Amino acid sequence: MNSDKKTSRLLGAAFLFVLVTGLTYGVLSDLTLLSGGISDSFVNISNNLTRMRISILFELLSCFGIVVLAVLLFVVLNKQNKIIALVALGWWLAEAITLAVSIIGSFALIPLSLEYVKAGAPDASYLLTLGTLFHGVYTWAYDIHMWFYSLGGILWFSLFYKSKYIPRVFAVWGIGAVSLGLIGMVLVLFDVRVNLLFFLQIAVFELTIGLWLVVKGIRDGSETR
Repeated sequence: MNSDKKTSRLLGAAFLFVLVTGLTYGVLSDLTLLSGGISDSFVNISNNLTRMRISILFELLSCFGIVVLAVLLFVVLNKQNKIIALVALGWWLAEAITLAVSIIGSFALIPLSLEYVKAGAPDASYLLTLGTLFHGVYTWAYDIHMWFYSLGGILWFSLFYKSKYIPRVFAVWGIGAVSLGLIGMVLVLFDVRVNLLFFLQIAVFELTIGLWLVVKGIRDGSETR
């Protein structure tokens, strides 16, 4: 019983950890440093090296958190359907791997940006070509990681619904939130401009479910004393 309470707290903490590290990374990099054209990104990165490196650190922490969260979910939900749980685990491990590939792309932009600025920001340069390549690696890998997250999330929250480990209304909310995110990624694939709300609602759900699981674990622990 004590093990179940501890697992609940760890699971909630893992949800919150992944949410915080992912959002922090997004705020530090996407919203400013990697927006606009590649030449603008080079200049922004070279002027904000510490911030860029910190954002990469948070993305690495997010990768670690995703793996931990996936393993904890498997421990909690594999009794409902081991095959589905294994598939979901595979999707989220693939999510962590593609996010790591995205980190390689963003990390490679640091020396390129320094070299670009040092060369006097030439209009036509092999540096711009390499920058475009690695920026593409960053962008596409980041988008693909959201596909893996969505596919795995639908399976995890379906198992949550079956298990009643969380209130079923939360499980339905999670399935709906992740499905909407998946629709958003399909639209992105076809170069359709997608409203940020397609993905922010996932963050609201993860914040809610993370806090609920932590509070549940703490409350259940206090009731047995």
